[in-house]
Amino acid sequence: MQVINDTFKLKSENNAIKIQYEYPERGYIYDRNGKLLVANQASYDIMVIPREIKNLDTLEFCQLLDITKEEFIKKIEKATVYSPRLPSVFLPQLNKSEYAAFQEKIRKFQGFYVQKRSLRDYEVDFGANVFGSITQVNEQIIKENPYYKSGDLIGKQGVEQYYEEILRGVKGVKYFQKDKYNRLIGSYKNGKYDTIAVQGEDINLTIDAEIQRYGEQLMVNKRGGIVAIEPKTGEILALITAPSYDPSILVGRQRSKNYTLLYNDSIAKPLYDRGLLAEYPPGSPFKILTGLVALQEGVIDEQFTVFCRHGFSYARGRFMRCHCHGGALQLHRGIYESCNAYFGTAYMKTINKYVKPSYAVDVWSNHVKSFGLGQFMGYDLPTGRRGNIPSSKTYKRIYPNGGWRSTAIVSNAIGQGEVLMTPIQLANMMATVANQGYYYTPHIIKKIKGENIDPKFKVKHTTTINKEYFTPIINGLFDVYNLGTARGLRVDGIDICGKTGTAENFAKIDGKRVKLEDHSIFVAFAPKDNPKIAIAVMVENGGYGATIAGPIASLMIEKYLRKKITRTDLEKRILERSLRDRYAILGGMKEANAIESTPKDTIQKYKETKTNTATDTTKKSN
Repeated sequence: MQVINDTFKLKSENNAIKIQYEYPERGYIYDRNGKLLVANQASYDIMVIPREIKNLDTLEFCQLLDITKEEFIKKIEKATVYSPRLPSVFLPQLNKSEYAAFQEKIRKFQGFYVQKRSLRDYEVDFGANVFGSITQVNEQIIKENPYYKSGDLIGKQGVEQYYEEILRGVKGVKYFQKDKYNRLIGSYKNGKYDTIAVQGEDINLTIDAEIQRYGEQLMVNKRGGIVAIEPKTGEILALITAPSYDPSILVGRQRSKNYTLLYNDSIAKPLYDRGLLAEYPPGSPFKILTGLVALQEGVIDEQFTVFCRHGFSYARGRFMRCHCHGGALQLHRGIYESCNAYFGTAYMKTINKYVKPSYAVDVWSNHVKSFGLGQFMGYDLPTGRRGNIPSSKTYKRIYPNGGWRSTAIVSNAIGQGEVLMTPIQLANMMATVANQGYYYTPHIIKKIKGENIDPKFKVKHTTTINKEYFTPIINGLFDVYNLGTARGLRVDGIDICGKTGTAENFAKIDGKRVKLEDHSIFVAFAPKDNPKIAIAVMVENGGYGATIAGPIASLMIEKYLRKKITRTDLEKRILERSLRDRYAILGGMKEANAIESTPKDTIQKYKETKTNTATDTTKKSN
């Protein structure tokens, strides 16, 4: 038919279509008070269509872009493997001056063209773990989601990943016809199918930029996490991981190099969000739940008394080391002096209430889980951990032959044993106590321009503990600052309820557990009446809870409520306090308290350091 009439042949030669994308700006990111945190800046990618490269002066091309011939060959080979006919990124993220120099000579480089995009422009040097970053899509993403093409950018980690579809906007598309010589001959069907790019939606985070920045400053030369929540709403006020980094280093041509350095830092792990991922034994703050469950189960009341003597606690045949002042303790004093004897006894009475320990453990476990523990919390960030709240299934695995009693698992009472929590779970626990029995799912989105936030963040979650039992617990937490373990951390004019914690930390050496420096933990909320902030602070290998974590919590609370600091003595102490030497000695150890292997010489250095520190402290005390 084509021999007789060449109409179809001509149409075939003329209807080759070139698709050109127009990339929108990503939505801007603001804090809860309208402060701009993340904007955009122009960026330019050099794109290549391998089949269209002709008469290229490779040497001039490489010199202009400051790349080697080997790099050029490698990039062309990679692009050809992807597709010889379709465009792919040859060199991403040129700045304005690099683009200008290349644009002057682009006519000489057939097969190459420039694609304009926008990159993030960070207005602050903190919050990297909150924002996440944007990076080029890989082949797997392209296969799974047809929206993305080679060279497209996508959010990775943080709010950039979770709210990707809202922030990215919608690409514009233009269709052009080309003739058989690959020359553009005009718009396809007069632009009938062309679309305009739509900019991404702006969002406001629940984060308060000032306390986020301040918290990161306080955590310099330390490792751990801080999470602050507004109790009445579940809004995350601060989400801090340490060590952190300036988010701007993951923008531009050096992004890949810098990301590799961060990724390969196996000791500091700056990409590891300790506020969401690190699971720690919560230590003494867990006594709050032990007391609440015991009150709810009716095995204790405010007058229930336990006797603690000579620095050790005796609870029905089980010795537990205790640091309180001893004597007869009731609930109030048991809380503010953090008595192991009291809460160990309360826990065993809870378990012993029922004939079957397995049933009793599940009763206890269900009460604790009603605070959002031992499970994914459902917040709007792409990463997290469940933590661990043991149940009867846990102990059936540990004790397959049965025979266990409350004395075998009493460590749970003081936040050790099998209990693990993340800092955000600890903060949510305190928000729940501040609310006297309810919480809202923690979230980081406050407002999306033109849209509503997920309705699940407005759902009220109520615990299994009756409201009246929170009052004596809160009174005890208030006197932690007045009479107890945090009495040196008071801030005049602010009624703070808090709890110190010191979580034991072990390494496994030749099959034996070796005790390392404890983790420093502190949880709090303020004011006592009508609380506006609940906070959890975890400092790895920081020692006693009142040493580092406690002062940080007090400073963060005052900064949020007053916008200034009066406890400058605490601020100076924390800003000057560095744990770098301690981490250097412990270098190479794994996260949290489950360290499988540690060099003997490292442990020896660590022990010597602890001994010297203890000697110096004793001398100063004397």
